[in-house]
Amino acid sequence: MKISINCKKIEGPDGGVIAFSRSLEKFARKEGHRFIHNLNDNDIDIIIIASYSIWSTASYAYLDARAYKLKHPKTVIVHRINECDERKGTTYMNKLLINMSQHADFLVFIASWLKPLLEKNGLSKNKPSEVILNGADENIFNRKEKQFWDKKEKLKIVTHHWGGNYLKGHEIYQRLDKLLDNLNYAEKFEFTFIGNYPVDLKYKNTITKSPLSGITLANELKKHHIYLTASLNEPAGMHHIEGAMCGLPMLYINSGALPEYCEGYGIEFNRENFEEKLNEIRDNYDFWTEKVEKYNKTAEKMCNAYFKLFERLYEDRDNFKFHYKLMLPKSFYYLFLKIESFFDNYILRIKILRNTRRIK
Repeated sequence: MKISINCKKIEGPDGGVIAFSRSLEKFARKEGHRFIHNLNDNDIDIIIIASYSIWSTASYAYLDARAYKLKHPKTVIVHRINECDERKGTTYMNKLLINMSQHADFLVFIASWLKPLLEKNGLSKNKPSEVILNGADENIFNRKEKQFWDKKEKLKIVTHHWGGNYLKGHEIYQRLDKLLDNLNYAEKFEFTFIGNYPVDLKYKNTITKSPLSGITLANELKKHHIYLTASLNEPAGMHHIEGAMCGLPMLYINSGALPEYCEGYGIEFNRENFEEKLNEIRDNYDFWTEKVEKYNKTAEKMCNAYFKLFERLYEDRDNFKFHYKLMLPKSFYYLFLKIESFFDNYILRIKILRNTRRIK
């Protein structure tokens, strides 16, 4: 099969969608499939829409994929839904996702909670779909040379985020930072934040590091003992998966997809009981370290699921064939889609900028 994904090839630290694209491309090439990041070829079998803005990580827009299918009716468009307004406090993403889904043949949700959330906002319940959970590259994120807590030094807590939005968990991370003003906590715990965070936030007692990726990130995570995630309304995320794959038990907030990804491999908390659960995971470190050894959200498992789906869709592609019903010539409709895509991206850009200013 020839597969195209609308993600740019980006090296170095970046968000979860780029990590997903890298894993899928690596798996595809290993299995003998062709994998590209554009729509330049005339023999694409599967198009994956995973990114949204050509101003950031998208290499082409969803309407460009629709225009491609107009010329190549048997190409199957798969929309990977990995976002929501609730994640960053935006006001346009859910509507965009629902509109995009109308131009796709099949939907993949990266966590179960996203489907009912979007259906409440108007997503069709009749569109064929499947849930495929995220996974991290086990050749990078693993327990090799992991440093475990010896009960003598401070318990080292870590989190990492590419996105610098406040909803990434900074209410709790700031709370932990303040707790470390207390000698009782400062003697027991150490907290490290890796990545980007809002420019107006100050961390007094927290070790902050610039964004890391790949082996460098994995090696840094392995120096710690507990992985903390307080990210709110997380569509799925990669950060906690990478932490767990490196052998760190998880202390995770009850929000979004985190319970689906983390349950059984650490302790859940909420705003009211954070301090209690922080001490609880310290007291039960050995128990949860043993549990997290079985964590298996791997990129291999994720990619296997995607390619089993792609194979089914490829075999059934005649049922997804685009039947052109308009009275206008196809060439006119193609041009209309390309023009609409152009303006759609500029409108999206304006919405992103407006929301960024509002959140700041």
